[in-house]
Amino acid sequence: MIDIWRKKFILSDSDRPTTVEDLRPSEADYEALDLKTFDAIEAEALFRTIDRTHTEAGRLTLYRSLARPTQDAAVLQQKVNALREIAENPALFDALAKYIDSAAPLEKSLKHLLYGEFAGGLATEEPSSRADKLEFGGYGYRQFQDGTQFAIELVEGAAQIRQPQSAYLRTLLDAIGGFGESRIFALMKGPVYSSGGKFRTKKEKKPFDLFARFRPTLFKILPTVLFFAASYGILFFFENFMPQFSASYIGYGILALTAPVFPIILLAMGVSDRDSIIYPLRKQFRESPELAKALDAFGMIDELLSFCRYGQALSGDKTLPEIVDHKTHHLIVRKARNPLLINNIPDYVPNDIELDAAGRVLIITGPNSGGKTAYCKTIVQIQLLGQIGCYIPATEGRLVPAEHLYYQVPDPGQLSAAMGRFGHELQRTREIFFNSTPRSLVVLDELSEGTTFEEKMTISEYILKGFHKLGASTLLVTHNHELCELLQQDGIGRYLQVEFLQGPTHRLIPGISKVSHADRVASAIGFSRQDVEAHLDKQGNGL
Repeated sequence: MIDIWRKKFILSDSDRPTTVEDLRPSEADYEALDLKTFDAIEAEALFRTIDRTHTEAGRLTLYRSLARPTQDAAVLQQKVNALREIAENPALFDALAKYIDSAAPLEKSLKHLLYGEFAGGLATEEPSSRADKLEFGGYGYRQFQDGTQFAIELVEGAAQIRQPQSAYLRTLLDAIGGFGESRIFALMKGPVYSSGGKFRTKKEKKPFDLFARFRPTLFKILPTVLFFAASYGILFFFENFMPQFSASYIGYGILALTAPVFPIILLAMGVSDRDSIIYPLRKQFRESPELAKALDAFGMIDELLSFCRYGQALSGDKTLPEIVDHKTHHLIVRKARNPLLINNIPDYVPNDIELDAAGRVLIITGPNSGGKTAYCKTIVQIQLLGQIGCYIPATEGRLVPAEHLYYQVPDPGQLSAAMGRFGHELQRTREIFFNSTPRSLVVLDELSEGTTFEEKMTISEYILKGFHKLGASTLLVTHNHELCELLQQDGIGRYLQVEFLQGPTHRLIPGISKVSHADRVASAIGFSRQDVEAHLDKQGNGL
């Protein structure tokens, strides 16, 4: 059995719930995607485009997949098989969708139970408006009832689903069923017996154990009965044993004094239940690996349904790529379209992608605004979609999961007096090179800017030759056709250029472009040589 579980569960074992910020790559904490690449390839926009989840667990699971894509080909193959089974079996899709949608309304109640702060009093409805904390009135009884009910429905609902064929889906349902066999589930389902900070399930409690049954309500039957019995006893005592005192004055007077004590006793019991039972119990719930795995499985089912809905909504060609386990990275896609741009450009021009042993270094040339950057982003975004087990907008595809995805773009916000543009960009390229492996995908948008042409040629040549020897799939966007010709002489690289007829067609064709079309771009924005001279003439005539 292949281990499909991630190192970091969606369920947080700390005192605050997991958010997308916890899953987003950071400078110190990232896996296949570093923070700069995550931002450069517009991963957030990609998430919003494919997100069709119906639960928070599903949304976090999908975000985690994009921010931290799996590198395990075997796991990815199983995930794709599961998605294919759901897409081809409408009855299974309906059963899973019904299961997710029926449990979704109580999902937030589990979060309220596990991470809420209960301030006391009688109000128990909605959390406060504070963004950093979940604060409620009451003592957590309502949250305990609803949160544990979600866990019960999670398990009971999964048991109603017929066993699917794919191993991935069976593993998810088995994980939820396994949680149903755990001690934590027994405590959530109840009854719970407590004594001195220790808890027993119904199965664990022995007949003579001095454990009291916990009832998640402020109004306890036994204390209420005892209080009113004591009140009646006081009245009975004065009426029958002290007839010389008028009961209407003394007995009822004492009852009137003791009546306010009753709610004080109830509130004190509420504090005791919260601090000695609900808070300690929910700490055990948060730390339960069985609950964490079940909640992950719930989210992963919702993620698969989201992929299926995304595939149904895609116009034009779509496919689930073949996943290949190989020591070096490959990405072969036919008629690929950009997943973000096709929504706004119905007639988007598709292009093929070929990154294999023969074309491990791909160099793209052509005029500005011709589609070079869009093509590079398409490559990385399609790699990422395929690497999370999702549909890609293409006719067919085959990929090896990348250990690292890097996308280098100029970052003027990082410039400093001590290190100019050239130094910062070279430092970024160095970081990428020394962390890349033969199973990496690297995009370099220009190299060695901010230095002389001779130095740019020398440095760019040894960097590209270095990536070639390293074996990583490497794309370079450049206007430097001299560099292309130099590398071509050594048999390094495959070369694509932007097709240009009356204007750029956004189609990539073999070859090296030697024309920049800079004057065309300058004219289009009104800053050609003629525009400058006309402006100067106008200024001169005004003197």
